[in-house]
Order: sequence, then C-alpha cells, then structure tokens
Amino acid sequence: MAKSKTVLIVDDEAHIVRSLGFVVRRAGYEVIEARGGEEALDVIQEQRPDLVFLDIMMPGLSGYEVCRRVKESAELNSTYIILLTAKGQQEDREKGVEVGADEYMTKPFSPSRAVERVQATLGQARRHE
Repeated sequence: MAKSKTVLIVDDEAHIVRSLGFVVRRAGYEVIEARGGEEALDVIQEQRPDLVFLDIMMPGLSGYEVCRRVKESAELNSTYIILLTAKGQQEDREKGVEVGADEYMTKPFSPSRAVERVQATLGQARRHE
C-alpha cells in the first residue's frame, strides 16, 4: 500500500497547529507538527514531509529563513512550502517569493481552503477504511 502523504505544520500558535492539523488529518493526510524554526528544519531533514505550512513570524529562526535554507538544499528543495502570515503586504509576498516559497496564505485563512491547497498539490489522500 502506498505511503500516505505527509504535511508538516509549523506555527508557534497552538490553536493554529491544532485546527489546521485537524482538518488536514480528516482529509486523510498524515500530519506532523513543529513549534519553531529550528525544530521545523530538523523535522524537514529527518522526515521529508511532502508539504509544509510554515508560519513566518516565530521566535528563533523565521519562516523566511527556514524556507530559504530548505530551498537552497539539493536534497530538500522539492519540498512544497506554503508560508502562513498575518502580514499580507506586497513586500512580504515578494520576500516569500525571494526565499523560494511555493505559495503564500494570509491569516486568518479558511481551514477548508488550506485543505483544498493540500489536495491540489498532493492529490487526494488515500482513505484508510
């Protein structure tokens, strides 16, 4: 049986990790979590998630820095990264593009829209009956 697709959710706000994790799991994907930039880098290197929801403003390494490092790594640069931020200004989007982000979502966002982005990127999850 094919391995289920894995989504990493990185945010220092527990309620965002919980709510986003809930809807992504319910859609049939495996979910892993990280609370900060350094932890996110470790998880990405060790577990190789298929898609990452990455908050920009976190203590320690910012989401921009995590994204830049992942996209500069030959082994990791195919990791699909969606930046999450409360900042929706054009210069923030431009910086996201500059560091290699694949998409950009502004908080607050609809959990169902987030799942739609996962499905569009990774395909429909295989349901475990």
